[in-house]
Amino acid sequence: MKAESQKRTLQAQKATVYAVLTVFSIVYLLPLAWMISTSLKSDAQSVVSPPVWIPNPVLWDNFYKAYAYNADKLGFVPFLVYARNSMLLVILTVAGAVLSNSIVAYSFARMRWPGRDLIFNLTLATMMIPFPVLMVPTFALYRDFGWIGTFRPLYVAAFFGGAFNIFLLRQFFKGIPMELSEAAKIDGCSEWQTFYQVILPLAKPALAVVALFTLMGTWNDFLGPLIYLQNQQQFTLSLGLQQYQSQAGGTSFNLLMAASTLVIAPIIVLFFFTQKLFIQGIAATGLKG
Repeated sequence: MKAESQKRTLQAQKATVYAVLTVFSIVYLLPLAWMISTSLKSDAQSVVSPPVWIPNPVLWDNFYKAYAYNADKLGFVPFLVYARNSMLLVILTVAGAVLSNSIVAYSFARMRWPGRDLIFNLTLATMMIPFPVLMVPTFALYRDFGWIGTFRPLYVAAFFGGAFNIFLLRQFFKGIPMELSEAAKIDGCSEWQTFYQVILPLAKPALAVVALFTLMGTWNDFLGPLIYLQNQQQFTLSLGLQQYQSQAGGTSFNLLMAASTLVIAPIIVLFFFTQKLFIQGIAATGLKG
């Protein structure tokens, strides 16, 4: 009887936890549902109060209108240009982040050199510096380089590592037995060969986490492009969404939400296809919640 009572209590606790999580999940998803709903409404229906959740009629052509927005006026399809620019920056920043962070993290985790721990602590300390403090001097630096109005300020820094990604990869590398590196060196491998042929293949889950974090950060970045880009043909998707807002009032919220849906759709699809690898990498690096 006691065991049966404990089993029922445990089941009740699980049911309560699941119910609470379900409620919070629904609340969390409400803005997403409103965005998708508004993207299928007419312009007039998108601003009525109280809001109408189910569009009537459903206007699927809003997505095409959002895609072709201002194309006749500008002489090119801005959404395609914005998507091309975002993809270019994603490729460059992901490549830079994976390459630079893995090299630095390997040196902190697997190699011994004077001042290693001190420099690692200083690297972690940079995470405490808020971006607004660095924004003006960084802008002045890039201005002196002549990089304002180019993509370089948005991807070059990725090739110099980041404290969070270095910490994440270091935690993973430290969990790999040192005997593997020692065996590789006995077989005649150099430090670079050990890093490339032994450690990196074992670190694919952690590298995937770094790549996904970098991808999402670059894809959703608004402030960086706003600061450094000047020509509309250089705009990214996140910055290009601002062009759907009328500067004289009367913003077409249905087209703005349709464009926003098109922008976030690739990230959602990517997460569903990579969530197993993503969760595996998070768990393996010791960042479990």
